[in-house]
Amino acid sequence: MVHRLYVGNLPFKVREEDLQALFQQAGTVQAIDIIRDKFSGQSRGFAFVEMGSAEDAGKAISMFNGHSMENRAIVVNEARPQTTRAPRGAGGGGRGAEGRRRG
Repeated sequence: MVHRLYVGNLPFKVREEDLQALFQQAGTVQAIDIIRDKFSGQSRGFAFVEMGSAEDAGKAISMFNGHSMENRAIVVNEARPQTTRAPRGAGGGGRGAEGRRRG
């Protein structure tokens, strides 16, 4: 079973190697996924780290939640399951032709 952690408030220059070196201090790291902007490729400031056991995940949370990384206190907690969201884009919000103010 994989124990997935959310890691937030990361410096935008963080690399997988940086997170690997940090989190392996708490135990076995299975995978690291830094979330990046799909257009620029720049980090969005958060990642997911998969630890090898529940004990390793708990240890990582206690060791690194609030840990300073390049003067930023990172947030480490158990990742929540992904939920389905409504599609973006074609939503309302505009007033259309009938809703325009007439002067």
